[in-house]
Amino acid sequence: MPMPRLTHGVLVLLLLFVPAALGRAALPDANAPPAPGSLTGQLLVAAPELDDPSFAHTVILLVRQDAHGALGIIVNRPLGDRPWAGLMAGIGQDATGLDGSVRIFSGGPMEPGNGFVLHSAEYRRGATLAIDGKVAMTSSVEVLSDIAHHAGPQQSLVAFGYAGWGPGQLEHELGLHAWFTIPDDPKLIFDDDRGKVWDDAIARRTIPL
Repeated sequence: MPMPRLTHGVLVLLLLFVPAALGRAALPDANAPPAPGSLTGQLLVAAPELDDPSFAHTVILLVRQDAHGALGIIVNRPLGDRPWAGLMAGIGQDATGLDGSVRIFSGGPMEPGNGFVLHSAEYRRGATLAIDGKVAMTSSVEVLSDIAHHAGPQQSLVAFGYAGWGPGQLEHELGLHAWFTIPDDPKLIFDDDRGKVWDDAIARRTIPL
């Protein structure tokens, strides 16, 4: 059967939630605690002067940061909404009775075929990575199905791709003041108007602009 014509965003979503491609290449060890002094769980905020188109005016939740590098998910780049029923049917899951839609985010420029779900910490699956006690991350078809059937986490953000840095790279960029960090706040990740997240994060900066 020929594949129906899909927009790029829908096609990527259908690919990213295939079980074999759920971020496993990038996902840190769920059982490994953050290293001492790690920025894990902090929000990384692009400085106003940062003009890299991949990261300008972004806010990134740092999922892990240690001597091996850093991994984060951009939380303020929505790509659009997709109907739950069509999405779940497209990945071979039960779409019976599903209504509403899900907002899709670009989590970063690296490995855009890998899907990640940031969510409130009360929800846990075997693939769930605890981040800071307030927010966690899961990459599995099950979390998407749970959310679609109103049995998932209280709050969630579905993204594909991630932001990544090699050993010492993020620390170097922080030293150049390309970024600054603020404490994690679930409101900025899940609740705020996406168009205002960067502005709200900038307003929390303790160093004068």
